[in-house]
This record gives sequence, structure tokens and C-alpha cells, in this order.
Amino acid sequence: MFPFGLGHTLPSKAREHDTIALLPLDGVALYPCMYSRSSEPVQFERDCEAVMVPQGDFVTLPAGSYGYITQALGGSYTVFVDGNLFRIAGKDGDAIGKEPPPGLQLPDDASDAAVEQLVWQQLRACFDPEIPFNIVDLGLVYEAMLGHRDDGQRTVQVKMTLTAPGCGMGGILVDDVRSKLELIPTVVEANVELVFDPPWGRHMMSESARLETGMF
Repeated sequence: MFPFGLGHTLPSKAREHDTIALLPLDGVALYPCMYSRSSEPVQFERDCEAVMVPQGDFVTLPAGSYGYITQALGGSYTVFVDGNLFRIAGKDGDAIGKEPPPGLQLPDDASDAAVEQLVWQQLRACFDPEIPFNIVDLGLVYEAMLGHRDDGQRTVQVKMTLTAPGCGMGGILVDDVRSKLELIPTVVEANVELVFDPPWGRHMMSESARLETGMF
């Protein structure tokens, strides 16, 4: 989703000293390489649905496939397999030997303030699968509002954007936001609207994200 292109690609059987770096369009590395000797090797224990990054295409990675975890944030995994990056949902973590994320808990009498805090916590658990920054620090969330239904259940309305309008992962990211918000106790529906006005700019990133990426 971020406007970057892939640097080096690896053969199917990657050597330990090979690397894959995500580079900005001007060719200057902006953050550490996605694959390195410190990446965790994995073998798929079963067939697993995955999403190709950044194309957004759904594929099935067969049992026995070998790869490397390049990012494990927000309960999902980005895995490098045969020269391509794939996003593995947290619910499928068992396919690569990972435990599913724990469930969320709130007291029955939780206040709106407590729920709103959990809403932002869940939004910060949504990551661009290509880079290690959550969508809040990237400045992609324009609005998050809590609502109530007649039966007392809660709804969440989110307006968010993408760094690049044509990003193939846009729909996947929207679904990730929706599903994470609907995990919150008492939240029965989350509506996520993708907007491009105003257009995203690097000035919308948090200070920490700008410092880490060198984007000022």
C-alpha cells in the first residue's frame, strides 16, 4: 500500500545472506530490509489462505511450503515465500505454528470512554503488511465515531484513506479494520468508509513514524 517498490528478489531457496529491501520510488532505502538472516523461517503445516502483497490477490499456500516471517504485527503475519510477500491472517496463524491472538474483554458495564479506548487500540493493531507502522501512526484514520443502537449495542463508524489510491491491498486493509473492531465486546457493527478527500500526505504521519522513516 505504501508507494514503494521491491528491491532485490530472492530465488526459491534463498541464501542466508540474501536480502529483500523495500525501497521508495527514488531508490533510497527508507527502513530495514524485509528479509534478512534474522527473519524467522517457517514451514506451512497445512494449506493456508493468504493474500499476495501488494496485489491483493487471494491464493492458497500449500502445506509444506517454506518461507520467512518478515513482519508479525497486529495479530497477522507477512511471509516471504518463493520471491513474493503474502499476508497471513491471525486466525490462520496455526498454519505456521503460531497461536491465535487472545480475545478482547470488557466489563458488562463498560463506559463509552472504555470502548472508545479499545476502538483506538484495535485501530493501532491494523498494519500495512509491507511496513511496520500501524494505520493510526501512518495518518490513515480520519475519523472514528461510536454510535448506539436501540437495543443498547454499539456501532463504530470509521473514515480512512490509503497512501496510494490504487493500492491493491486497500480492500484487505478495510476488511482487517472492520473485523478487528467487530471483535470488541458490545460492538455489533463496524462501518469502514474509504475516502480520498483530503488526500493523504506524509505530514499526516505521527512524529515517531516520520522519525523512523526519515520522512520530514
